[in-house]
Amino acid sequence: VLFAGDAYKGRDPSQTHQREFARRVLRLAQAGIPVFLCVGNHDMPHAPSRASAVEIFGVLGVPGVTVGDDLRTYRVETARGAGPVQVVALPWVRRGALLSHESARGLTFDQLNDRINDILTRQIAREAEALDPALPAVLVGHVTLTSATYGSERGMMLGSDYRLLPSAVARPEFDYVALGHIHKRQRLTQSPPAVYSGSLARVDFSEAAEDAKGFMVVDLDPRA
Repeated sequence: VLFAGDAYKGRDPSQTHQREFARRVLRLAQAGIPVFLCVGNHDMPHAPSRASAVEIFGVLGVPGVTVGDDLRTYRVETARGAGPVQVVALPWVRRGALLSHESARGLTFDQLNDRINDILTRQIAREAEALDPALPAVLVGHVTLTSATYGSERGMMLGSDYRLLPSAVARPEFDYVALGHIHKRQRLTQSPPAVYSGSLARVDFSEAAEDAKGFMVVDLDPRA
């Protein structure tokens, strides 16, 4: 199971919400289903020094659960000994983690976004080029792509999001690109498929008319 971020609606989930999410992750783990949790912006605390909302799974070392909190490649073993899958994680990254105060001084908002786009694109390319072509590879990213159609989150994101070009993530080294952050389900590229699965449930009345809620089931065959 690839979870592309935002386990909760807000950055400070209640204990009840944390318990219910943990129950579902544990249920998957106990069934022998590997789980990969990419960190989204809602999972990150307001203060950089605080823990993310999903970090506890890594601290506890829950068998079969991997937390993708760094932009790097993780090797995840699949169920029933089918072999490993290479997962490149693109978690939500704060601007301050990519740009120092000095390097950002005097830049406009658009220039800042262009600089971040360039940094992340180069980092993704570095990970992609180091992948083993004999093994399946996916990218799991919590990010806004420039061609995406916004859902109910548009009002919260304007003026605060950096955006990547689809070509930055839809690289030929990947068999699939699983995307989070945008609530509206959509497929942005064909080869490889770069897909926002959308939110599992409607989060407010602006999504009342949407019937495309749920998740994506993807089959990867390394022999294909």
